Amino acid sequence: MAPVGTATANVSSTVGRVAAPLADAVRFPWFGGPVVVAHRGASQVAPENTLAAVDAAERQGFEWVENDVQRTRDGKLVVMHDATLARTTNVEQLYPDRSPWRVRDFTAAEIARLDAGSWYGKRFARERVPTLKEFLRRMEDHDLRLLLEIKNPQQYPGIESGIVRELAGAGWLDRSHVRRRLVVQSFSASSVRTVHGLVPQVRTGFLGNPPVNSLASYSRYVDQINPQLSKVNAQYVSAVHRLHGVHGDRLEVFAWDVPPRNYHRIAATYGLDGVIV
Repeated sequence: MAPVGTATANVSSTVGRVAAPLADAVRFPWFGGPVVVAHRGASQVAPENTLAAVDAAERQGFEWVENDVQRTRDGKLVVMHDATLARTTNVEQLYPDRSPWRVRDFTAAEIARLDAGSWYGKRFARERVPTLKEFLRRMEDHDLRLLLEIKNPQQYPGIESGIVRELAGAGWLDRSHVRRRLVVQSFSASSVRTVHGLVPQVRTGFLGNPPVNSLASYSRYVDQINPQLSKVNAQYVSAVHRLHGVHGDRLEVFAWDVPPRNYHRIAATYGLDGVIV
């Protein structure tokens, strides 16, 4: 999903405005409300896609966490949203001659040295860019559910197989996880199809808003259509709901870029199954 451009100077005020009401809403959802997913962890109160953001999501009462997975130069899987490391780490200071600081150009050991928290706040200075293995372990510690986004798969041929191996090694492909705790999504239809081919039991989602007349083709390999909120309306959501996904259930719609304060009202207006906030 699109980068969050919140400047460091604005973080404390943003947290003050959003964190408390969001926490209350998530802890005490109205009956029959939407699934609420913590976007890159609880990124309203902790640096995105870090273990601190996972911990904060658990404290705030979230059941679901969304993350983004990419691959290092030496083939390790790490949790990072942007294609480059510049916005959310101190990579420019540690490696000034390595512009444009793309994730794929650094080894896992080099990335492990980076400070992934200070940009957000001094108290997060010890946060690091987690590997997928570390992220899964922390999710398991908190019994959280994962909406895993394969980021930029066109830059990482075969990343789907690597993610599947990592999930299997961490115990995330057993019946319990597959049935209630895991969805894999991507903006790339090809990547989602690949995941479905590798592990057909895993629920999958396509990030985007395909034309209504092409939704049936997506339903052959996805369980969710997950658009940006501004790109859809209630009629589109109804069209998605008229179809059944690859596992036989009604296709779901999880929208992103949903304002945290108004997610209940928005979800009801649009008929959303889930919101990524």
